[in-house]
Amino acid sequence: MSRTVVRGGLVVTAAEELYADVLVEGPRIAALAAHGSACAKGWTADRVIDAAGRYVVPGGVDVHTHLDFPFDGTFSADTFATGTRAAAWGGTTTVVDFAVQSRGRTLREGLDLWHTKADGQCAVDYAFHMILSDVTEDTLKEMDLLVEEGITSFRMYMTYPGAYYSDDGRILRALQRSADNGALVMVHAENGVAIDVLAAQALAGGRTEPRRHAEVRHPLLEAEAVHRAVQLARVAGAPLYVLHVSARQAVEELTAARDLGLPVYGETCPQYLFLSAEELARPGFEGAKYVCTTPLRPRGEGHQDALWRALRTDDLQVVSTDHCPFDFAGQKEQGHGDFTRIPSGLPGIEHRMDLLHQGVVAGRISRRRWIELACAAPARMFGLAGRKGSLAPGTDADVVVYDPTAEHTLSAAGHHMNVDYSAYEGMRVTGRVETVLVRGEVVVDRGEYVGRAGHGHFLPRGTCDRPY
Repeated sequence: MSRTVVRGGLVVTAAEELYADVLVEGPRIAALAAHGSACAKGWTADRVIDAAGRYVVPGGVDVHTHLDFPFDGTFSADTFATGTRAAAWGGTTTVVDFAVQSRGRTLREGLDLWHTKADGQCAVDYAFHMILSDVTEDTLKEMDLLVEEGITSFRMYMTYPGAYYSDDGRILRALQRSADNGALVMVHAENGVAIDVLAAQALAGGRTEPRRHAEVRHPLLEAEAVHRAVQLARVAGAPLYVLHVSARQAVEELTAARDLGLPVYGETCPQYLFLSAEELARPGFEGAKYVCTTPLRPRGEGHQDALWRALRTDDLQVVSTDHCPFDFAGQKEQGHGDFTRIPSGLPGIEHRMDLLHQGVVAGRISRRRWIELACAAPARMFGLAGRKGSLAPGTDADVVVYDPTAEHTLSAAGHHMNVDYSAYEGMRVTGRVETVLVRGEVVVDRGEYVGRAGHGHFLPRGTCDRPY
């Protein structure tokens, strides 16, 4: 069994910070000991990684990605091979992607298709949520079976009528089922019926530019849907997870629910912390690059400050990417003359750890909170506690050596995602991943990728641990 020692760094977890050496034996962490202690000095190893002047942190856990995802006749630009390689470059060692149930099909058919897409392709470990598009007695029974197999979370859409949309009755039935089987229902919370009315009115009035995407998806329509979803979860007696929260008003709904002691949880994404709706008004058709759903919100309305505050106060628990990249050329461009046909999604799987670290640099969050949001909480929330998201004896040896002072510029020329633009082009950031281990195997070595497709394992997950 191979042995690796990561020596001399500041170990940062959600629970503590200490100067310690980390001993890895095979795929697991075997021990931590104070740097310079007799115990640590006595360790022998096949490989020693010098982490002096660096942070040693758990591998990131990104629980919201869309790899090889279908949208209006096209697919997101990153496959499981390219997307998980980019994740590794950015210090994320586990991704949880969304398998899709097509209308009229079984959950099993959708899950099998996603296994086919991912099997033997992934550079990091992976798991699946299930998009529940068609609620019937049969699919509700299938939920129970999938939970037993480690698919313990199910996504439902309150938007996209005619595609993935579920009405309140279907959502209530799924929440009732989850209250019995231990699953966690996740919702994309926007009032899709009202949004479609506003979108049709905009197009009829000749308002077709990318910036209209954010205008018709009004913040109050996100907040209204969050409120409605919370009430449905209360009726069902079930927990609820709200995806990609972007609006101050939606945060207020979550805060009110949590103040009542309800088991309601939420995530946001880096794009909502750093970008704004003004990006969609860029000259020409450049704004199409920034079309994502929920949309970016206007500067000056307090949305970003509200999101950062909620991350500090634990009214939002997780930062994920919603990585769903589409090339500007040939994909985003298909929405010329009709903003509703612009494929919705942004690239970001590679930059999450770095972008969230800017919150540490700016004093918005602590180092421990950085790791809580990016590693520990998502692992705990989605049934991976004890394996992922921490550095403790017995956990998987997913270890990131992070240089907190290195400066670099984000750009399409330098990133490793399979997409032809960067949403953060020219942004200067402080902090950079240096070395990454996934289950004890080095996949990024001092800034050089040495991983391989197929190293990543599929992870059946337990039911969600929700200690909030």
